[in-house]
Amino acid sequence: MNLMPPLAETAGLFADRTRAAFCQALLDGRAWTAGELARHAGVRASTASEQLSRLIAGGLLTEERQGRHRYVRLAGPEAAALVEALTSYAPDTPHPRGLRESVRLSAEARARTCYDHLAGRLGVILADAMTARGLVATDSGLAVTVEGRAWLADALGHRPPPGSRRPLVRACLDWTERRPHLAGALGAALCATALDRQWVRRVGSGRAVKVTPQGARAFRELLGAEV
Repeated sequence: MNLMPPLAETAGLFADRTRAAFCQALLDGRAWTAGELARHAGVRASTASEQLSRLIAGGLLTEERQGRHRYVRLAGPEAAALVEALTSYAPDTPHPRGLRESVRLSAEARARTCYDHLAGRLGVILADAMTARGLVATDSGLAVTVEGRAWLADALGHRPPPGSRRPLVRACLDWTERRPHLAGALGAALCATALDRQWVRRVGSGRAVKVTPQGARAFRELLGAEV
């Protein structure tokens, strides 16, 4: 019973359309100003400031101030995983509000970022490919294999820093595919490499990304994945 009040308080942070819209927008992994979030959610600046303060106090967001600007971002991978997991339980939107929203949702369903890893159909395809290649094992809980650690170092040039508290791999339930994609240090390294080497590029200012021709070749050669 002692766990109920903190749980109720955290759940209550999502029980508001404006706060929920802020959290979903911040899943792109970038820092937003309060003004940008206010315009995104269609609310007044004073309303945005009040709701952001509640999310910061609740530990879901962190803030940075630079001059007159207030930047906010998700507090970390755990906060992002919580937002994505709750989104996957939400009912599907039957009809997007207009052509622009329909195009955005379709693009995000194909490929998008989920905080600092890849999601959507692309993320699930890559997760399946890593499992098929024996880089990730699922027989006794999700884990990176010895081959996977070597692939992570050789193909992506990533070696987890010693003493890191972040799990090497973690399943993140994809809200459009309703199947897991890969998060954790492995998912973050793959996403960062894909963006840096231009295997994928961002589409507009949202979370959607698009696989480039060189990315399609890289995913095929490295993982045997047809994307």
